[in-house]
Amino acid sequence: MEHTTVISPAEIEKQLSYCQAVAERNARRPEEKLLAFVDTYGCQQNEADSECIRGYLEQMGFGFTHDEEQARIIVINTCAIREHAEQRVFGNVGALVHVKRRHPDTLICLCGCMVQQPHAAKKLRESYRHVDLVFGPHALWKFPEMVHTLLTQRGRVFQTPDVAGSIAEGIPVVRQDSIKAWVSIMYGCNNFCSYCVVPYVRGRERSRKPQDILAEVRRLVEEGYKDITLLGQNVNSYGKDLDKPTDFADLLEAVNAIPGDFLIRFMTSHPKDATQRLFETMARCEKVAPVLHLPFQAGNDRVLKVMNRRHTRAEYLEKIRRLKALIPDIVLTSDIIVGFPGETTEEFEDTLRVLEEVRFDALFTFIYSPRPGTPAAEMDDPMSREEKLANFNRLTALQDAISEEKHAAYVGKTLRCLIDGLSDDSRYDLTARTPGNRLLRVVGAAAPGQFRDVKITGANKWSLFGELV
Repeated sequence: MEHTTVISPAEIEKQLSYCQAVAERNARRPEEKLLAFVDTYGCQQNEADSECIRGYLEQMGFGFTHDEEQARIIVINTCAIREHAEQRVFGNVGALVHVKRRHPDTLICLCGCMVQQPHAAKKLRESYRHVDLVFGPHALWKFPEMVHTLLTQRGRVFQTPDVAGSIAEGIPVVRQDSIKAWVSIMYGCNNFCSYCVVPYVRGRERSRKPQDILAEVRRLVEEGYKDITLLGQNVNSYGKDLDKPTDFADLLEAVNAIPGDFLIRFMTSHPKDATQRLFETMARCEKVAPVLHLPFQAGNDRVLKVMNRRHTRAEYLEKIRRLKALIPDIVLTSDIIVGFPGETTEEFEDTLRVLEEVRFDALFTFIYSPRPGTPAAEMDDPMSREEKLANFNRLTALQDAISEEKHAAYVGKTLRCLIDGLSDDSRYDLTARTPGNRLLRVVGAAAPGQFRDVKITGANKWSLFGELV
């Protein structure tokens, strides 16, 4: 494995020159506006990567569509975190063979975490001959060069190098939202949880320089963005690899100091690196939203050790107690894996006890999915699928009841919320988000992008309901 590569400004300029060459080529077809379709699976980091892909495509002269039939370049940004996500991608890519037959000049491109896995890249190469371009996260920065190669030469292009990864500044971005923005502060992961494929497909942790992050956030605030999320596989590890080490809490404080009326969120955090200093910074910084996503995955210490999580149940609960003492209205969410290899029902019940003590506002819950190449995929897994599903149902039933109770406690309160769109429920005019990122459906007239006081009038386990004050 090589060291992190910093992509030079000259290299990015070279990629932009390829964009210009493709744009000139496209301009020679004045009879139609060439369109691109970018489809994204998986996490927020994939969403942020797709915004860079759209940025490059716009520079190449493409417009955008959600209709595969209209697109002359289709980019599918894939996820590898669970087997179900892979199956969906392969199914949808297989269906694109019909699009390719009807429109032979359409370029079909796959990128993202899934294709960085050797078994997936091999399957695409051998069984999906209609796919023109396959590239992993490490090669995204040279997407224009690969597209130019496809347009000017015969053959297919595969770029899935096994490298530590890179940092590239200056890639153009087309954001999907004018109110909320993702800002990647680091890439990759060093934790090697035994079930997780991310370190293998996204490489080692590498942090962007603080000045580059702060400059991007300043631009976003100047452009009117109101809700900015700092992204990393483990944001709490930010800055450890920089020449001048910087703590994530320092970065958070620096972002908070940027003038403007906006909210700061961040994800994802790892419990082993979530420090008292971070909690104190969150409590002190008025723009930092009172919400924390802190995955604990399992409530039993033996299971946590086999997962290589490097925290115990007691350590996790103590951090939650300290955080609640500092920010009593903190909104807490987490990830849980049910049915990890070797987990017994008795051990699973320790997870239920964590839920009862912490009382999370919401959970992201999954039945364990083996990922090729990870240690957990080789472990004995004696529990049946039916038993795992029964435990999963117990977990979701408990969390649904907690969520409903937590949401009911909002009724009668008035909160300053961010109006973020129009409601798809005819009974309500708008959608909004509380500071803790709870979904809110609102009666009243206001322009999206405004902070407005909303009185909460109702709730269920999924969302809140209210009216503008």
